[in-house]
Amino acid sequence: MLYHPITDINGVGPKKAAILKEEAGIENIEDLLYYIPRAYTDRSSFKKIADCLVDENVSVSGEIKRLNVAAWPRKRLEVEIDDGSDTLTGIFFAGISYFMKTFNIGEEIIFAGKITFYKQKQMIHPEHDFPGDALNTARIVPLYRSTERLKKAGFDSKGFRKIVKSALSATENIYDAIGGIAAKYALPGLKDALNWIHFPETFEHAENARRRLAFNEIFFLLFYISLSKAYIRQNPSEVSAKYSDDLCGKFIESLPFTLTDGQKNAIDEIKADMSAPFPMNRLLQGDVGSGKTVVALAAAMLPISADRQAAFMAPTEVLAKQHFETIKKLLPPDIKNVLLTGSSSSAERNKALNGLADGSIKLITGTHALIQNDIRFKDLAYIIIDEQHRFGVKQRAMLREKGEKTDLLIMSATPIPRSLSMTVFGDLDISSIKNLPSCRKPVKTLAFHKSKIDGVYKSMEKYIKQGRQIFYVLPLIDDSEKIDLESATAVYTKLAENIFSHRRVALIHGRLKQNEKDQVMSGFAGGNIDILISTTVIEVGIDIPNASIIVIEHPERFGLSQLHQLRGRVGRGEHESFCVLVYDDNISAESRKRIEVMLSTNDGFVIAEEDLKIRGSGEITGTRQHGYSEFEFADLIGDIDIITAARDEAAAEVKKIVNIGEALENCLKGSPNSLVDGIRKKRAVEILS
Repeated sequence: MLYHPITDINGVGPKKAAILKEEAGIENIEDLLYYIPRAYTDRSSFKKIADCLVDENVSVSGEIKRLNVAAWPRKRLEVEIDDGSDTLTGIFFAGISYFMKTFNIGEEIIFAGKITFYKQKQMIHPEHDFPGDALNTARIVPLYRSTERLKKAGFDSKGFRKIVKSALSATENIYDAIGGIAAKYALPGLKDALNWIHFPETFEHAENARRRLAFNEIFFLLFYISLSKAYIRQNPSEVSAKYSDDLCGKFIESLPFTLTDGQKNAIDEIKADMSAPFPMNRLLQGDVGSGKTVVALAAAMLPISADRQAAFMAPTEVLAKQHFETIKKLLPPDIKNVLLTGSSSSAERNKALNGLADGSIKLITGTHALIQNDIRFKDLAYIIIDEQHRFGVKQRAMLREKGEKTDLLIMSATPIPRSLSMTVFGDLDISSIKNLPSCRKPVKTLAFHKSKIDGVYKSMEKYIKQGRQIFYVLPLIDDSEKIDLESATAVYTKLAENIFSHRRVALIHGRLKQNEKDQVMSGFAGGNIDILISTTVIEVGIDIPNASIIVIEHPERFGLSQLHQLRGRVGRGEHESFCVLVYDDNISAESRKRIEVMLSTNDGFVIAEEDLKIRGSGEITGTRQHGYSEFEFADLIGDIDIITAARDEAAAEVKKIVNIGEALENCLKGSPNSLVDGIRKKRAVEILS
């Protein structure tokens, strides 16, 4: 019954079915049952009509005493009911002929809605039910997402309640693949969960139902991930990675600084993966300035020592060039390293193409240019991807396909919250660098109301006199009629022509041509600019040790992790550094919370967790680009117990499987009664693809 078309439900013909598909993605019974309420309203408490007060939302029950169609001042049907304590009139302006046939004098009826008063107590278009069959009153009532087109077709919340109830009544058996496992955690069966999520007897019922459906959602995602990992490990690559540690050791010894314990541990974990007979999938996460690039480069010495190749891909030209310059300083001179970006000349590009094809180039640093069809490697063994959330799944796969048994290391300066690391990033092994090098000084964060901006300007002047440089960040490039915020161009004009007319002030933003951006950044890096007015184009990849202050206006317009990333642009040199947040009037409680977190900690791992609490899971770490949309049921903040349990149970189930390949094939097919059959098919296809 689950996979029967939606037209099997009484009252849903082909035209209405087409609207349900187009507007809500509902094609079959299963889709409808998983079209969960957006909210609930409590109509379970009855009141005597005499006790009802104006503006109260209540449910009342009484006998129909009078039906009257009135013509003035507007045509309406008046349905008067009496419960023995007082009378109340339900007013209906639409559907009068229908209601005249539906309501009969002497019948008991339930009305639910807001009490108004005109000569007597009234309800305008109350929800109504007859006793014994209450869907819209006398209970906790589900409210559904609906569009204007759905409403016109009869699928407002009331219409959805009707067809959902029919679907639940018609669906006697629902295969519950992990009912026994869920029961261990006092979670209801799948059939009960679907009943309770739509028509709960209590709010606790609704929450228990959501938790069961969340358990399913997380379990099947992690089951598939565990199964895939097990399959890869049972089917090792024919390309054997026999690497010598000598070059890596010499590289580490040659560094002009001592690695932190976190860096050393990360290198050991990566080296162990790269020596295994299956491809590495590892996320290297660490705060801004924790030294991830050096770790990634040290690991690159393993394949290079075996005459194989490595590629380092960054999301922007600025970042790619910075990595290239850093790598050039650290790399042994006999290892050939080149840069390839979209602005590389034809001669540079041809040189890179030839060197990659004949194997003479051992390491290439670049942008998306590395994934173009004409880029061919002789033996690509290792890929490093920086700021992984800037790339889509397909882009990473395209680069990986250019090699065989290609190890992948993706790096993120935005640490992944624990719940995300177990779910969305569950296919990755994770290395974390939690301590900063001793040379990195913590950035002091300050927050001022915009009325104190003159004081901020005086402090800026003081530090410029000391030879320091300043970032000045705004959320908008140009002024907007819709948003009352100062823009980068407006602030540039004000500072360059008035406040700091005696200083060197420059402007950079995303609409500048690449060569114009490069020119500005080169000027700032060379110490030829005192104040750089910018949008978030400087969020990633700018390393200017002499820049010791970053001023961020309208911090309420930025996410918490984004603010932390921006703060990481300073504190890279020997001088004391400051992040100054200049906020506006009437900022939201959420914005105030972000500012409070920024003032309280410099720890990116703490900030990542707080960001998840404030913003939710949506776009926090580019999860949509990672390949999964938001979870339908799981709350990545409040469901850590469910996530942990589902992870452990999924891993335990995979360990019981003898034929991993067959089980994986069944998952991908969605075979009847396979474990994947316990989650709705459409969602399974989305996850498994």
